[in-house]
Amino acid sequence: MTTAKVTYQGELRTQSIHLQSNSQIITDAPVDNHGKGEAFSPTDLLASSLASCMMTIMGIKAASMDLDISGTSAEVTKVMAAEPRRVSEVHVDIKFAQSFDARTQKVLEQAALTCPVAKSIHPDIQQVVNFHYAE
Repeated sequence: MTTAKVTYQGELRTQSIHLQSNSQIITDAPVDNHGKGEAFSPTDLLASSLASCMMTIMGIKAASMDLDISGTSAEVTKVMAAEPRRVSEVHVDIKFAQSFDARTQKVLEQAALTCPVAKSIHPDIQQVVNFHYAE
């Protein structure tokens, strides 16, 4: 089954439609690559997808442990390299609104680090992930 339809809109912009839900995402090329930077770039989505996947998998694991990680957030930084132009690093700082014991932290962190996106990103892309817990 087809997942999405992506249409080039012109002026370095695309529209992606998720066929099951009909939700859409617009991308623009970044300003430093001839674009307007008015929306996420495709490489921004790659970096953000890593954080979204990590939090989703942690949410699944937390629910199985009768925990709620609502309010958890992530700050994502994408680092670009040249020759060839590519994502070289993705930094993810995950901030929990709660505190957990050491065992629970380890379980949640392992879940995050083994999410499908983390395991799908090419090994040449460095994933720098930090976890921060409420005190």
